[in-house]
Amino acid sequence: MRHAGAITLNQLEPLLRRIRTLGALKEKSRGVFYLRSKAFLHFHEDPAGLFADVRSLDGTDFDRLAVSEEVGRQALLDRLAKTLPLT
Repeated sequence: MRHAGAITLNQLEPLLRRIRTLGALKEKSRGVFYLRSKAFLHFHEDPAGLFADVRSLDGTDFDRLAVSEEVGRQALLDRLAKTLPLT
């Protein structure tokens, strides 16, 4: 599974804009977000669809969430809202 390229990130731009409003994350490069000094969220593309890798709740690994459809994108936003520190 490869990291999302420019065309895929263009498709995800509405989601990326919403993530940017959360404030706690820093976008080091387009679609690659850090929390403090640790990689926290990035995106992949695959024949099976689009995916977000988000840092696991215990902070040791990444969980993969499908974001091809709006329901998956909303699930990602809900998770971020619950887990990110308030800024």
